[in-house]
Amino acid sequence: MSDDLLHLAERAAFAAAEAILEIYASDFAVAKKSDASPVTLADGRAEAIILARLAAAAPGIPVIAEEQAEASGLPVTAPPRFWLVDPLDGTKEFITRNGEFTVNIALVEDGIPVLGVVGIPVKGVVYGAAGPGTARVTDAGGRIRPIRARLCPEEGATVAYSRSHADTPRLEEWLAGYRVAARIAAGSALKFCLLAEGAADLYPRFGPTMEWDTAAGHAVLTAAGGAVTMLDGTPFRYGKPGFRNPGFVATGRPPPDGSSP
Repeated sequence: MSDDLLHLAERAAFAAAEAILEIYASDFAVAKKSDASPVTLADGRAEAIILARLAAAAPGIPVIAEEQAEASGLPVTAPPRFWLVDPLDGTKEFITRNGEFTVNIALVEDGIPVLGVVGIPVKGVVYGAAGPGTARVTDAGGRIRPIRARLCPEEGATVAYSRSHADTPRLEEWLAGYRVAARIAAGSALKFCLLAEGAADLYPRFGPTMEWDTAAGHAVLTAAGGAVTMLDGTPFRYGKPGFRNPGFVATGRPPPDGSSP
């Protein structure tokens, strides 16, 4: 069943990406949501495509999606099993046309993201996973490439951080205990994908995010051998009040002795 749901989510992400790119190539308008964050026609159109596909193929699984939540509100408590959808993660990146935006679809069971896909529209690929050892990248032609997080190199960690939401003083303070070889600024859930495919080693995030921002990337990264925890190392779970995240840290494959990078 997980294979069927993974394929469903991957195809939904590809379909949403196609709609997003049509608008990306146009002279689109930008509006503001209730929290003053930007939104475009692409957000709503992509979400409608994803919701229709999920409802048709898996009608028994409820969906919590960003634009739907803006219009209708969030449930008081999380269902034991539900989809989390961000149809266009990185709207600011979409607006500035730097390509660093994603389509995020995750399946959460008992607080854990057990399946996730992260589509990168401008690259025509979807990262996906549904359990340990299943992390992969699929292109529009259906060609699949397995991916795996790496052990941190001896020369130091490559650190991924948010392009639009960086807390530079806090980041510098937090990194003081690490050997850092390089840094990569990136938008959206791309940072999880960098860790999952072995192109980066650390992604600390200090400011708040929503659960639909992180669940899909979290599922892909853990399937690739990495991890996502709270900043204090405790488990990072989903279905929290308001579906809101505190700070967290995502890491690549841990060393056998459990030491820091």
